[in-house]
Amino acid sequence: MHSEKFAEQIVEHLSTAVLVFNTQLQLVFINSAGEMLFAHSSRHLCGQSVHELLANSEVMVELLAAAITSEQVVIQRSCLLELPGASDLRVNGTFTPISDAGVVGSVLVELHQIDHHLRIEQEEHLINQQQATHALVRGLAHEIKNPLGGLRGAAQLLEREINDEPLKEYTQIIISEADRMQALMDRMLGPNTVPQLQAVNVHEVLEHVRELVLVESGDSLTIDQDYDPSLPGLQADPDLLIQALLNIVRNAAQALKGTGTIRLRTRVQRNFNIGSRRYRLVMCIEVIDNGPGIDPVLQKQVFYPMITGRSDGAGLGLSIAQALISRHHGLIECSSQPGETVFTILLPLDVKA
Repeated sequence: MHSEKFAEQIVEHLSTAVLVFNTQLQLVFINSAGEMLFAHSSRHLCGQSVHELLANSEVMVELLAAAITSEQVVIQRSCLLELPGASDLRVNGTFTPISDAGVVGSVLVELHQIDHHLRIEQEEHLINQQQATHALVRGLAHEIKNPLGGLRGAAQLLEREINDEPLKEYTQIIISEADRMQALMDRMLGPNTVPQLQAVNVHEVLEHVRELVLVESGDSLTIDQDYDPSLPGLQADPDLLIQALLNIVRNAAQALKGTGTIRLRTRVQRNFNIGSRRYRLVMCIEVIDNGPGIDPVLQKQVFYPMITGRSDGAGLGLSIAQALISRHHGLIECSSQPGETVFTILLPLDVKA
């Protein structure tokens, strides 16, 4: 293998973001981890100046200038990067000047996201939590459904022996409440069929969900689209995917009480971890609303069944959505503050569900 090509492949597979800036402070190279960090492709990023890449560019300009002027490696710990239109990042950075014939022609920048390992640990906890919750619910449903069946059957037999119509109303109450509990258990368990995988255009799915929620919510709700047209196809069960996304978007619309803005955003992440497992390509779908946010006490529990901040809610929508995405080897994350709540759906593109 050609040594230059081999070196290029090694850099592409690094988990550390690698960027190269010329002396005019324009980005001339970025690897896959860097694309993931900045949430854009190299084709979009290369050629941009550091001022276009960062809202707080003065910090990066100072570090790049120091490396060029001193011709020495510059190290910066806990550097804050403010990305336009994306979440802020805190990284450790190494700035290495690259000389050609004794003259510095570019600067190699290595950025290591400080909270990367923390995110992996949090996702692993979320995955384990979801699996434990699902096992608990299945066991609980089994224990409840068996006596429910006996209770309903006994009420039906009793009803046949009663000739007094007013008394039959009581048996009807028992039967209807047993049916209601049965339906609740079925909803908690979610669909129990094997996913029927097929090629899915996720933007068609999102548009279908968008139209449904807009019809339900009326004219006061706005749902904006921020789609990446270069997204590859996804192998998924379209019905399960629609149900999961519908639960999340409906949840956002209900949090806004039908008035506000929801943004649907899609991106692709390269060499990305879902929990401790690393994937070459991951589809990232974000549902962002500008509502009041989720109560901090509830944020860590939003994917538990029966947990809800609404007095009229059953607390099953997000739990079921997490279970459906999990069946595609994916994960849903949540972050919230007043004015911005983000549900992020991560779906691997290079595995079969």
